[in-house]
Amino acid sequence: MGGCRVRVPASSANLGPGFDSFAAALSLHLEVEVRPAGEFSLETDLDLPRDRSNLIVRSFERFHPADRLSFRVRSEIPLSGGLGSSAAAIVAGLLAGRACSGTAADVFGLACELEGHPDNVSAALHGGFVICADGQADRFDPPAGLDAVLVVPDEPVRTAAARAALPSEVPLGDAVFNTAHGALLVLGLTRGSWELVGRGLADRVHQPQRAHLFPRSYALLGEAESIGAIGATISGAGPTVLFWCLAPDTAGVVAALTDRAAGWASVLQVGFESSGASVVSV
Repeated sequence: MGGCRVRVPASSANLGPGFDSFAAALSLHLEVEVRPAGEFSLETDLDLPRDRSNLIVRSFERFHPADRLSFRVRSEIPLSGGLGSSAAAIVAGLLAGRACSGTAADVFGLACELEGHPDNVSAALHGGFVICADGQADRFDPPAGLDAVLVVPDEPVRTAAARAALPSEVPLGDAVFNTAHGALLVLGLTRGSWELVGRGLADRVHQPQRAHLFPRSYALLGEAESIGAIGATISGAGPTVLFWCLAPDTAGVVAALTDRAAGWASVLQVGFESSGASVVSV
């Protein structure tokens, strides 16, 4: 058996009104290289388990035993903050395991099962923007000229706490609001209408309900237009904030956010990634 190298993008889910159904791939990547070896090993500079409890390895072993294999893991994706690090790990492990086993099994279905929801894994697998419904994911390419800037707080928020902050029922008016604004967002992205994109980022279902968990992140949402961005959204369960920018305005947005985030968060300029996960033999 030969080895393989897998490359998987980060992702931002929800995208404002699209709770648990919209996501986008971002140009930060996880790379996993698997090679034959005398015994199992995992090498990484990241703060991750180096035994078979590692999520990448556990996912890999859904298809193939990790005995006598070495895993080398590198990642640009923050391990917490709502940028799809667990989804990327699951997708990378499954794709590597499938490649090593020589099967043609369904990675998407198993990745959704392991992650618990389809949005991040869909973007990680397929790249671009994805809409998840009816057990499927439909994608489209990012529009030209759209940039992303991330504010990644130093202090994480536990996903369990973010989930617990959500109400058990959503008022009808809020559900209607999010449905309409989700449609505006997709229409704006497919038309390249930045006015519609900005309007379409509004949400009443999950971001306000979680604001107490990341007050500084939530406060930044209201400053997006004043600093030159189209708008901003909480990435996944937070606390990272995704600022949507036009390319000519990105440098100014980065400068403004660097000043506002000093001492409590990092600012990263990234792109919306059109390519999904890839696997090559090594």
